[in-house]
Amino acid sequence: MAASGKNPKKRNSLAGTSKGQSKSAKYFREHPEAKAKKDAYNKAYHATPERKSYRAKLNKANRDTPNSSGVDKSHTKGGKLTNENQSSNRARNGRGGKAKKK
Repeated sequence: MAASGKNPKKRNSLAGTSKGQSKSAKYFREHPEAKAKKDAYNKAYHATPERKSYRAKLNKANRDTPNSSGVDKSHTKGGKLTNENQSSNRARNGRGGKAKKK
């Protein structure tokens, strides 16, 4: 769907306007040395064999059973992966969210 003319219509006028206003985003923006330290830690952490094998497992699950539109992979209480509606999966453990049994 392409809009033509001088004023293309946006689907969501607020999309892309947020500049990361969480407390941690503000902190790391104001303290570049802390962000560099965090980035170094994350780089080392995600390079460990455990994290690599975990990512490989998730990638394989996505290859074997791809998601349709509007569906996420979700971790069950038993530790398995299942397809679940995006809205229910992402709403569950959001800010102040309560875990619900799947």
